Amino acid sequence: MDAAMVGALAAVLASLFAAAAAAYGSRGAARATREGGALNGYNSLTDQLQEERTELRSDVAALRAELAAEKAETTRLRMLVAQLGGTP
Repeated sequence: MDAAMVGALAAVLASLFAAAAAAYGSRGAARATREGGALNGYNSLTDQLQEERTELRSDVAALRAELAAEKAETTRLRMLVAQLGGTP
């Protein structure tokens, strides 16, 4: 083999290795992008759930206050009925 043949063979091998490295790097980048998207989706979903939980807690607090007011009104009316001689 002469020097030109060795140089050409080395160039072909180098291009094959470069192509393999590029393919491997591209696959790794695609995986990183896909995993990043999954993490962003998870974070977004977590934020939405936390906001919904906060809203539900305020709704529950309002309903508890309303229930307490209804119980107080029921108690008042029972006492009024008892005062008027009825049986509650």
